[in-house]
Formats: sequence, structure tokens, C-alpha cells
Amino acid sequence: MLETRDLTINFGGHVAVNAVSCRFVPGTLTAIVGPNGAGKTTYFNLISGQLKATAGHVLLGGRDLSRLSAAARTHAGLGRAFQLTNLFPHLSVLENVRLAVQAARGGSRRLNLWSLWSDHRTWTEEAEHILQTVGMHAQQGAVVANLPHGDQRKLEVALLMALDPEVYMFDEPTAGMSRDEAPVILNLIREIKSDTRKIILLVEHKMDVVRELADRIIVLTNGTLVADGTPAEVIASPVVQEAYLGRAPQDASGGHDARPHPDLPSSGGRSPS
Repeated sequence: MLETRDLTINFGGHVAVNAVSCRFVPGTLTAIVGPNGAGKTTYFNLISGQLKATAGHVLLGGRDLSRLSAAARTHAGLGRAFQLTNLFPHLSVLENVRLAVQAARGGSRRLNLWSLWSDHRTWTEEAEHILQTVGMHAQQGAVVANLPHGDQRKLEVALLMALDPEVYMFDEPTAGMSRDEAPVILNLIREIKSDTRKIILLVEHKMDVVRELADRIIVLTNGTLVADGTPAEVIASPVVQEAYLGRAPQDASGGHDARPHPDLPSSGGRSPS
């Protein structure tokens, strides 16, 4: 289980994330949504270690990661994609993934040449399997710098899969992708989601993507957690409607209007795959 306890950060007196406490369990995909400037990516940065919290804790499997660097948190089981491009542009697709596999397995600690060759072969086979999974096996010899944007995004997912983290963190994974490219990334996230041992966190502005993937939604506004529940529960919340609209919508009789705001995910079922 991943947990944040009273996670807080101040920037010059401005509270960007305000005492957010949440638990995330294996086998679920949680979408983190909210208006622009709500603190979603900042919350991600606090969890992954890109930012140091003013107060609060991040725990994974009961272990407090709060004092660890971003790199140490990655080794502890937190895997984050799409915050930066962590590719080696002048190496091949296969070489990039093989390096990620090697890093995840700790490299070769054996000194004889046969063992070194055996480890290298094992890493290569694992990298090829991952590339097959993400649909890039035919491009394994391509130089990364020459790949189109959509394929670089797929490769970033492959690198994350090579690390085999307990927690996958995706920050707007389809940003900048074409209508044809985005479904490929979403299918890869579904593939990861099928492993019930994994925890997936997703920051996403596109509510059709949230509707497609999320088991649970948490809503941040002004750095504060204002709603947490299933998509249907969150959409029905007057607090959420107010966060998006500035007021809770009312129908002609003076009661709350049950229709969701168009920027909110619909509870009427998932979009077709």
C-alpha cells in the first residue's frame, strides 16, 4: 500500500498542497483531478521525491520514504513516467530498455566473462520481451532521436515496465499525442492495470481518459483534497461541482442539478475501447 499522511508543501507562504492524506491499494487505478493550479502535479512531485515536503510523510508498504531522494524512491518501488524525458537519444530502442533492465537488476556483480555474457544475454531477452509487449519489437534497432513523439512515449512506458515498480505514476500520459497515438498508451496502461499487484496513479485533464480507466477519483482544489470515491460518488458530490463551477449547480426547483459539468467525468459507464 502507498500512503501519504498530511503531505504539505509551502512556497513562500503559499500552501500548494495542504495536509493531503490518502491510501492507495494494489489492483486499483486512482485518477487525480482538479482545476488548473489545484496542486495535482505538485502532489505527484512530493510523492516521487522531486519536491521535498514541508510536512507530512510518504509510505510504501509501511516504509517511510519521506527522507529519500527521488532516485532512492525509484529503487524502493515508485516508478514515474512522463515528468521528464529519461531516454538516451543517441542509443537504440533496445539499448535504452536493456540499460533500464540492467539498472533495475543491479547490474552484474559477477566478474568472470561467462557470467557477464550470460547476464547481458538475460537483460537483452528481457528487454526484447518488454518491447514486444509495448509493440516496438520491430523498432528495437532504431535510434531513439529519430522516433516520432508517440513512439518515444511508448518507449518511456517500456522503460518504466523494465523497472517493474510497485507504483506506476502517469502525469498526463497522452499530452501532445495524436488521436491515433493516444489509444496505444491507454492500452499499455490497461495492460499494467491487469496486474493486481500494482498501484497506478494518474494525473489527467482529459475526463474521457479518466472515465475510461479510473476505479477511483480524488479531487484536489487549491491544494486541498475535497473529494475521494468512485467516479459515480465523486460526480454526485456538490463539493466537486462547486470546485469546477464555483457554485453547486441547482435545478429549476432550487435543488441540486444532477447533471454533471461537461469537464467532469460522466458516471454513465466507460467509453468504448
